[in-house]
Amino acid sequence: MIKFHPKDEMLKQHANGQLHLGLATAVSAHCELCSVCRDKLKQYTAAQAEQHLGEQSNDDIQTENVATLDNLSIANIDFSDMLKQITQLAPVEPTESQPTIVEVKNTHYALPRALTNQVDHNWSGFGKISRMRLNTDENNSRASLLHIDAGGEIPEHSHTGREITLLLEGNFEDEFSQYVPGDFIELDANHQHSPKTINGCLCYTVVDAPLHFTKGISKILNPIGELIY
Repeated sequence: MIKFHPKDEMLKQHANGQLHLGLATAVSAHCELCSVCRDKLKQYTAAQAEQHLGEQSNDDIQTENVATLDNLSIANIDFSDMLKQITQLAPVEPTESQPTIVEVKNTHYALPRALTNQVDHNWSGFGKISRMRLNTDENNSRASLLHIDAGGEIPEHSHTGREITLLLEGNFEDEFSQYVPGDFIELDANHQHSPKTINGCLCYTVVDAPLHFTKGISKILNPIGELIY
Protein backbone atom coordinates (compact mmCIF):
# COMPACT_ATOMS: atom_id res chain seq x y z
CA MET A 1 0.00 0.00 0.00
CA ILE A 2 1.34 3.45 -0.97
CA LYS A 3 2.30 5.40 2.15
CA PHE A 4 4.10 8.47 0.80
CA HIS A 5 2.43 11.08 -1.41
CA PRO A 6 3.09 14.57 -2.80
CA LYS A 7 2.00 17.35 -0.47
CA ASP A 8 -1.38 18.89 -1.29
CA GLU A 9 0.33 22.18 -2.13
CA MET A 10 2.44 20.40 -4.76
CA LEU A 11 -0.68 18.80 -6.27
CA LYS A 12 -2.30 22.24 -6.43
CA GLN A 13 0.79 23.70 -8.12
CA HIS A 14 0.69 20.82 -10.61
CA ALA A 15 -2.98 21.49 -11.37
CA ASN A 16 -2.06 25.13 -12.01
CA GLY A 17 0.89 24.26 -14.28
CA GLN A 18 3.46 25.75 -11.91
CA LEU A 19 5.89 22.80 -11.63
CA HIS A 20 8.92 22.39 -13.86
CA LEU A 21 8.84 19.43 -16.24
CA GLY A 22 10.88 16.99 -14.16
CA LEU A 23 8.79 17.51 -11.05
CA ALA A 24 5.51 17.62 -13.00
CA THR A 25 6.45 14.28 -14.53
CA ALA A 26 7.04 12.80 -11.07
CA VAL A 27 3.63 13.98 -9.85
CA SER A 28 1.86 12.77 -13.01
CA ALA A 29 3.51 9.35 -12.80
CA HIS A 30 2.62 9.05 -9.11
CA CYS A 31 -1.02 9.89 -9.86
CA GLU A 32 -1.10 7.08 -12.43
CA LEU A 33 -0.17 4.70 -9.61
CA CYS A 34 -2.16 6.31 -6.77
CA SER A 35 -5.95 6.66 -6.94
CA VAL A 36 -6.02 8.91 -3.85
CA CYS A 37 -3.81 11.59 -5.39
CA ARG A 38 -5.42 11.09 -8.81
CA ASP A 39 -8.80 12.02 -7.32
CA LYS A 40 -7.31 14.98 -5.46
CA LEU A 41 -5.69 16.25 -8.65
CA LYS A 42 -9.02 16.05 -10.50
CA GLN A 43 -10.65 18.14 -7.77
CA TYR A 44 -7.87 20.76 -7.78
CA THR A 45 -7.93 20.93 -11.59
CA ALA A 46 -11.71 21.41 -11.61
CA ALA A 47 -11.45 24.11 -8.94
CA GLN A 48 -8.72 25.87 -10.91
CA ALA A 49 -10.83 25.79 -14.08
CA GLU A 50 -13.85 27.15 -12.22
CA GLN A 51 -11.76 29.97 -10.78
CA HIS A 52 -10.47 30.98 -14.22
CA LEU A 53 -13.96 30.88 -15.68
CA GLY A 54 -15.17 33.07 -12.84
CA GLU A 55 -12.42 35.60 -13.49
CA GLN A 56 -13.34 35.75 -17.18
CA SER A 57 -17.09 36.06 -16.61
CA ASN A 58 -16.93 39.75 -15.64
CA ASP A 59 -15.23 40.62 -18.92
CA ASP A 60 -17.56 38.38 -20.90
CA ILE A 61 -20.74 39.89 -19.47
CA GLN A 62 -19.63 43.39 -20.51
CA THR A 63 -19.29 42.39 -24.16
CA GLU A 64 -22.04 39.78 -24.41
CA ASN A 65 -24.78 42.22 -25.43
CA VAL A 66 -22.72 44.13 -27.98
CA ALA A 67 -20.89 41.31 -29.79
CA THR A 68 -22.28 40.65 -33.25
CA LEU A 69 -21.97 38.06 -35.97
CA ASP A 70 -23.18 39.08 -39.44
CA ASN A 71 -24.98 42.01 -37.80
CA LEU A 72 -26.91 39.66 -35.44
CA SER A 73 -26.58 39.74 -31.68
CA ILE A 74 -24.88 36.57 -30.41
CA ALA A 75 -27.31 36.57 -27.50
CA ASN A 76 -30.15 36.06 -29.98
CA ILE A 77 -28.61 33.09 -31.81
CA ASP A 78 -30.37 29.78 -31.12
CA PHE A 79 -27.73 27.17 -30.29
CA SER A 80 -30.23 24.44 -29.39
CA ASP A 81 -30.00 22.65 -32.76
CA MET A 82 -26.19 22.76 -32.67
CA LEU A 83 -26.15 21.41 -29.11
CA LYS A 84 -28.56 18.62 -30.07
CA GLN A 85 -26.27 17.50 -32.90
CA ILE A 86 -23.25 17.50 -30.63
CA THR A 87 -24.92 15.47 -27.88
CA GLN A 88 -26.11 12.88 -30.42
CA LEU A 89 -22.59 12.14 -31.62
CA ALA A 90 -21.35 8.66 -30.76
CA PRO A 91 -18.77 8.73 -27.94
CA VAL A 92 -15.17 8.16 -28.96
CA GLU A 93 -13.58 5.37 -26.99
CA PRO A 94 -10.10 6.25 -25.72
CA THR A 95 -7.30 4.16 -27.15
CA GLU A 96 -4.78 2.62 -24.80
CA SER A 97 -1.24 3.42 -25.88
CA GLN A 98 1.37 0.72 -25.55
CA PRO A 99 3.56 1.22 -22.48
CA THR A 100 7.18 2.23 -22.96
CA ILE A 101 9.49 -0.63 -22.00
CA VAL A 102 13.04 -0.17 -20.76
CA GLU A 103 15.60 -2.91 -20.21
CA VAL A 104 18.37 -2.81 -17.66
CA LYS A 105 20.43 -5.67 -16.26
CA ASN A 106 18.38 -8.16 -18.32
CA THR A 107 15.14 -7.00 -16.69
CA HIS A 108 12.28 -5.27 -18.53
CA TYR A 109 10.15 -2.56 -16.95
CA ALA A 110 6.93 -0.94 -18.21
CA LEU A 111 6.98 2.80 -17.47
CA PRO A 112 4.08 5.11 -16.56
CA ARG A 113 2.66 7.05 -19.52
CA ALA A 114 4.06 10.29 -18.06
CA LEU A 115 7.55 9.08 -18.99
CA THR A 116 6.75 7.95 -22.52
CA ASN A 117 8.39 10.81 -24.43
CA GLN A 118 11.43 11.26 -22.20
CA VAL A 119 13.31 7.97 -22.42
CA ASP A 120 16.39 7.68 -24.61
CA HIS A 121 17.38 4.14 -23.53
CA ASN A 122 21.01 5.02 -22.72
CA TRP A 123 22.14 3.70 -19.36
CA SER A 124 25.33 4.56 -17.48
CA GLY A 125 26.63 3.59 -14.06
CA PHE A 126 28.84 1.20 -12.20
CA GLY A 127 28.39 -1.96 -10.18
CA LYS A 128 24.79 -2.51 -9.15
CA ILE A 129 23.71 1.10 -9.84
CA SER A 130 22.53 2.24 -13.29
CA ARG A 131 21.13 5.61 -14.33
CA MET A 132 19.35 6.90 -17.41
CA ARG A 133 19.33 10.70 -17.62
CA LEU A 134 16.00 11.98 -18.98
CA ASN A 135 15.19 14.98 -21.14
CA THR A 136 13.59 17.08 -18.39
CA ASP A 137 16.52 19.17 -17.14
CA GLU A 138 15.66 22.72 -16.16
CA ASN A 139 18.14 25.10 -14.51
CA ASN A 140 19.76 23.00 -11.75
CA SER A 141 17.13 20.26 -11.79
CA ARG A 142 18.13 16.80 -13.05
CA ALA A 143 15.72 13.92 -13.69
CA SER A 144 16.73 10.29 -14.14
CA LEU A 145 15.63 6.71 -14.06
CA LEU A 146 17.66 5.02 -11.34
CA HIS A 147 18.01 1.24 -11.19
CA ILE A 148 19.55 -0.59 -8.25
CA ASP A 149 20.22 -4.26 -8.88
CA ALA A 150 19.36 -6.94 -6.34
CA GLY A 151 21.52 -6.58 -3.25
CA GLY A 152 22.59 -3.07 -4.26
CA GLU A 153 23.00 -0.02 -2.08
CA ILE A 154 23.68 3.69 -2.59
CA PRO A 155 26.38 4.87 -0.16
CA GLU A 156 25.25 6.99 2.77
CA HIS A 157 24.67 10.58 1.73
CA SER A 158 22.88 13.80 2.61
CA HIS A 159 21.25 16.30 0.27
CA THR A 160 22.46 19.80 -0.47
CA GLY A 161 19.10 20.44 -2.14
CA ARG A 162 15.81 18.63 -2.65
CA GLU A 163 15.56 15.04 -3.87
CA ILE A 164 12.30 13.54 -5.11
CA THR A 165 12.17 9.77 -5.56
CA LEU A 166 9.21 7.93 -7.07
CA LEU A 167 9.50 4.17 -6.70
CA LEU A 168 8.23 2.57 -9.92
CA GLU A 169 9.03 -1.14 -9.49
CA GLY A 170 10.48 -3.36 -6.78
CA ASN A 171 11.23 -2.15 -3.28
CA PHE A 172 13.93 -0.53 -1.21
CA GLU A 173 14.47 0.68 2.32
CA ASP A 174 16.54 3.24 4.18
CA GLU A 175 16.93 4.59 7.69
CA PHE A 176 13.42 6.08 7.57
CA SER A 177 11.10 3.45 6.09
CA GLN A 178 10.45 0.62 3.65
CA TYR A 179 9.02 1.67 0.27
CA VAL A 180 6.68 0.11 -2.29
CA PRO A 181 5.82 1.05 -5.90
CA GLY A 182 4.04 4.40 -6.04
CA ASP A 183 5.70 5.85 -2.94
CA PHE A 184 6.68 9.50 -3.51
CA ILE A 185 9.61 10.36 -1.23
CA GLU A 186 10.83 13.93 -0.70
CA LEU A 187 14.14 14.54 1.12
CA ASP A 188 16.29 17.61 1.72
CA ALA A 189 19.36 18.76 3.63
CA ASN A 190 17.82 17.56 6.89
CA HIS A 191 17.99 13.92 5.78
CA GLN A 192 20.87 11.49 5.60
CA HIS A 193 20.31 7.96 4.37
CA SER A 194 21.63 4.91 2.53
CA PRO A 195 18.97 3.29 0.29
CA LYS A 196 19.36 -0.45 -0.27
CA THR A 197 17.31 -3.15 -1.96
CA ILE A 198 17.12 -6.90 -1.58
CA ASN A 199 15.40 -7.77 -4.87
CA GLY A 200 16.20 -4.69 -6.97
CA CYS A 201 14.18 -1.61 -7.85
CA LEU A 202 13.56 1.06 -10.47
CA CYS A 203 12.98 4.68 -9.44
CA TYR A 204 12.37 8.04 -11.06
CA THR A 205 14.42 10.73 -9.33
CA VAL A 206 14.57 14.52 -9.48
CA VAL A 207 17.38 16.39 -7.73
CA ASP A 208 18.30 20.07 -7.80
CA ALA A 209 21.76 19.84 -6.20
CA PRO A 210 24.54 17.25 -5.83
CA LEU A 211 24.40 14.52 -3.21
CA HIS A 212 26.96 14.76 -0.44
CA PHE A 213 28.45 11.38 0.44
CA THR A 214 29.21 11.07 4.14
CA LYS A 215 30.94 7.77 4.78
CA GLY A 216 33.83 5.64 3.56
CA ILE A 217 35.53 5.69 0.21
CA SER A 218 32.46 7.18 -1.47
CA LYS A 219 33.46 10.55 0.02
CA ILE A 220 36.06 10.89 -2.74
CA LEU A 221 33.16 11.52 -5.15
CA ASN A 222 32.15 14.76 -3.44
CA PRO A 223 34.64 17.03 -5.29
CA ILE A 224 33.15 15.97 -8.64
CA GLY A 225 29.57 15.91 -7.38
CA GLU A 226 28.58 18.79 -9.68
CA LEU A 227 29.48 16.63 -12.67
CA ILE A 228 27.78 13.37 -11.69
CA TYR A 229 24.49 14.30 -10.00
